[in-house]
Amino acid sequence: MRILGPLLLSFASLAFAQAPVAPVPAEPQAPAQAPRAAMPTGSTSPGAPAPVDEAKARRIVEEADRIRFPAEGFQVDVSIVTTSKDRPPEERRYRVLSKGNGRTIVMVTAPADERGQILLMREHDLWVFLPNVSQPIRLSLAQRLTGQVANGDLARANFAGDYNPRFLRTETIEGQRYNVLELTAADRSVTYQRVVYWVHESNSSPYRAEFYSASGRLLKTCTYDRFENQLGKLRPTRLVMKDALHAGEQSVLEYSGMKLRDLPDKVFTKDYLKKLE
Repeated sequence: MRILGPLLLSFASLAFAQAPVAPVPAEPQAPAQAPRAAMPTGSTSPGAPAPVDEAKARRIVEEADRIRFPAEGFQVDVSIVTTSKDRPPEERRYRVLSKGNGRTIVMVTAPADERGQILLMREHDLWVFLPNVSQPIRLSLAQRLTGQVANGDLARANFAGDYNPRFLRTETIEGQRYNVLELTAADRSVTYQRVVYWVHESNSSPYRAEFYSASGRLLKTCTYDRFENQLGKLRPTRLVMKDALHAGEQSVLEYSGMKLRDLPDKVFTKDYLKKLE
């Protein structure tokens, strides 16, 4: 059986994997339109202005998080198309149920032979449940899900909770001003160890992110695109993730059908997973 497509094949990838896969002996316990602009660089200007205080930097990240996804329980469908120079495009589809950034379920909906495979995240703990395997398998948020997309890119989109932000500078790109922040991982369990993040100064819309390894190597870039009114806010519905190590390799994430959904804590348990639709 294929397990979440290329997910388990990527366990040996040092660029993304940061924790070994180990069997879990028992069930875990429940506990305005963004502009299209030229791509800026991620370097810090030596002449940057005096740092903004930490509280303000954190507010900027929190506001951008609320634009990306609602704080309430919600459901959204995600299509991911991965392309590279030497392989035909590959499409995979997922349904994501999330509540407050601390609890998320990612269900495979396509391809058909992988339906029934589910990722369950509670805080920084992540497991994969397989239809014919009695015990869940523990995973890392940093491990590859498909293409350029890590598990944590779908399961935990919580920059404010996972990183310590620092204001670097402002940049003007095609007449639009952006706050540029450096996000340093709060601990080693998060998806990336360092992120450089561009946020629109006037409306807090995310624009671009650069993701770095612990050694400081740029792994990939992400642009936030195609903003649409969903659940009362203009939110990005298209993300383009480009591999910084292999030119021409990218994954495009398309979000659709976002809606609020009542998700009590019991939903995020092994016993409840088989009831999900």
